Amino acid sequence: MNLVEFIEEVKSGQTLVDFWAEWCGPCKMLTPVIEELSKEQDVRLLKINVDESPELAQALGINSIPVIMLYNSGEKLKHIVGAKPKPALKKALFDNV
Repeated sequence: MNLVEFIEEVKSGQTLVDFWAEWCGPCKMLTPVIEELSKEQDVRLLKINVDESPELAQALGINSIPVIMLYNSGEKLKHIVGAKPKPALKKALFDNV
């Protein structure tokens, strides 16, 4: 995915974006949590493998993973770096949105 495609993807409604890699242990631990949160909060989930989209990761300033971002109609609302337990992640992403 390139930057133009990414911008189009996050334009409609709320989108939870998960930047991850196959070799990343914390990313793998976070996967089921992110999937649960996206269903519970009724937001679209977009998973981006940084190894498959390195130019996009670089353009968005992704220097470490996992990174979770919440977008609403193209506007980035939240940016979380690192793995967190589900309650902490839910609070960090969805409180005050």
